[in-house]
Amino acid sequence: MQFLRDLLDKAEPNVKKGARFQTLASAYEALDTMMFTPGIQTRTASHVRDGLDYKRMMFIVVMALGPCLLVANWNTGYQAFLAIEAGAVPLGDWQNGLFQWLGGQYVSGNVLWCALFGALYFFPIFIVVHVVGLGIEIVTAQIRDLEVTEGFLVTGALLPLLLPPTIPLWQVALGTAFGLIIGKEVFGGTGMNFLNPALVSRAFLFFAYPAYISGEGPWIAADFLGVDGFTGATLLAQAAAESGALHGASWSTAFFGGIRGSMGETSALACLIGAGLLIQTGVGSWRTMLGTAIGTVVMATFLNLIGSDTNPMFAVPWYWHMVLGGWAIGTVFMCTDPVSSAYTEKGKLVYGFGIGLLCVIIRCINPAYPEGMMLAILFMNMFAPLIDHFVIRSNIARRVARSGA
Repeated sequence: MQFLRDLLDKAEPNVKKGARFQTLASAYEALDTMMFTPGIQTRTASHVRDGLDYKRMMFIVVMALGPCLLVANWNTGYQAFLAIEAGAVPLGDWQNGLFQWLGGQYVSGNVLWCALFGALYFFPIFIVVHVVGLGIEIVTAQIRDLEVTEGFLVTGALLPLLLPPTIPLWQVALGTAFGLIIGKEVFGGTGMNFLNPALVSRAFLFFAYPAYISGEGPWIAADFLGVDGFTGATLLAQAAAESGALHGASWSTAFFGGIRGSMGETSALACLIGAGLLIQTGVGSWRTMLGTAIGTVVMATFLNLIGSDTNPMFAVPWYWHMVLGGWAIGTVFMCTDPVSSAYTEKGKLVYGFGIGLLCVIIRCINPAYPEGMMLAILFMNMFAPLIDHFVIRSNIARRVARSGA
């Protein structure tokens, strides 16, 4: 490591302002801060309100995503192997070719083979997201003559977990570019955006290429067409399409993550572990998570009481909503985004409560689009500044009244 340190120190004078390679200053700074702790720490960034610097905050979030990453790799292989054991055939792609060349066996009970198979689908997506995302970060930082921030670390770790394993890599590149440019860079970069870039990317892919991110096919990396009695639809989609679809399903399996869905969103347990780390370190707000849970319970219970003869989603209880689709990963990692969520303490409760309400409403009122967490968060992102405004105005009015008394 000392050799790399010496090499970077030797190159530094050549990228300073006025030097021959000054246009590469942002790329140099990004490489330097990724490999070594900088000598100067951020003290006035918009997110830093205590001794926790921005880089460490991003690192903690990435660490909290670790359990989701592990489950994503295992479950991607597990779901494919279950389909193959039921009669499906492996896809004719390079991932299966490499898996067979390595001597892999399609056995759902073998955790290691499942994880290896899943990794062959997950990490190409992960690499594409980072190559495209970091490229955009460096170019925009260069244009603005600013340093490359660590803000992309969270988006880069989160976005692959929100995608299905069979999505084409060129779509991943396009979605990443759209989410970063339209969701963040046009507003001034990290700390200036009011929408979550990862969710903007996923929303773009969903509406631009719905065949690759909805329906039965995308969630299982195997060709199961023609296999009788086998469906590739997610439990949430089945619940929206058929009354009583969840009666034969296992809630505990959904809680632990052995169901179909986007690679990192299936395990509520993994998200819960991440939530513990975020709350313990003060990086994630428990108020936002609690508000989202309360909003979900209130709206789901209300719809359960109303009931519906034509819409089976009205009968889905709140504890099922919390383990299906992107509810858990959205509540823990996207609702608590410090940039796009509410800032005030009371505002966080209101903000989360609104997300919980909207998530259930979108899922139940519009069964054609059963996954409502993404749109609920994006919608409340736009109202977060307004919520903070009213909370602050309320505090000011209360203090004025107290002083007047």
